[in-house]
Amino acid sequence: MFKALVLDKTPDFLASVREVDDSFLPEGDVTIGVEYSTLNYKDGLGITNRSPVVRSWPMVAGIDGSGTVTASSHPAWKVGDAVVHNGFGVGETHKGCLAERARLKGDWLVRRPEAFSARQAMAIGTAGYTAMLCVLALERHGVRAGDGEVLVTGATGGVGSVAVALLAKLGHTVVAATGKVNEVGYLQSLGATRVIDRAELSAPGKPLQKERWAAVVDAVGSHTLANACAQTRYGGAVAACGLAQGFDFPATVMPFILRAVALLGVDSVMAPRALREQAWARLATDLDPALLESMTTEVPLSGAIEAAQRLMDGSVRGRIVVRTQA
Repeated sequence: MFKALVLDKTPDFLASVREVDDSFLPEGDVTIGVEYSTLNYKDGLGITNRSPVVRSWPMVAGIDGSGTVTASSHPAWKVGDAVVHNGFGVGETHKGCLAERARLKGDWLVRRPEAFSARQAMAIGTAGYTAMLCVLALERHGVRAGDGEVLVTGATGGVGSVAVALLAKLGHTVVAATGKVNEVGYLQSLGATRVIDRAELSAPGKPLQKERWAAVVDAVGSHTLANACAQTRYGGAVAACGLAQGFDFPATVMPFILRAVALLGVDSVMAPRALREQAWARLATDLDPALLESMTTEVPLSGAIEAAQRLMDGSVRGRIVVRTQA
């Protein structure tokens, strides 16, 4: 028997931490003892039932997990290997990692960098790994330190916090946008040069505005993303990875055809293995562990449901790691 955070509809929705046995595990060729998981925005949506992200019932929540292989029939993995999992529909269509044990497909796993403990890997989680994918996308476009200010929206969230820390360490001048005026010191400690009120970006704006940003990492979507594009300098790039404000995009083609702005879509769920490995390798060298710790809060598995509620209420700063083992 082991504990898991189970989501069920029979017919009413229920989220609970309860004991299950191995027969509850899904198909897969690698079983891991999960040491830590985490709470991402999508986890919060599922656990609080605010959006229909879960498509198979009952479901074990948790799109991320880090731990040690306890059984494997996959050629790439053996018992004792330290692994990280992110995405691939886990916690949505395949039972996830907010549990003491998980059964996954070996092709989904990445070897945990030696630089990180299981806890640190989950302090990064999908949010931090997505932030790194955004940085890589901007670099592929040619954005370099010294090009000008880089805007990070949703800056006190998981993606935003890690993006600020990564970009600052890489030498960029980072401007952080947030609605939490009491978190200016926190964002400056991560490396933000300036902090602006998200209200500057969150309302409908003109299709083409004053050029401000060399590049943008946006985890918010909707009017914020539209305004960020409208304010990006000629030839700049916007990496879009989230929809905290909304999934609409009330924009025009003006920034793209008059300023050659590039809108770069960033997906973390189905990203290929080579890109995942590159992102985790860069995180191991470009993310300051001390800053990672400063943005991290830990809760036990028994506290994950309440923490997910706080996450969705907007009262969480940075990252939440979930200790799955008693």
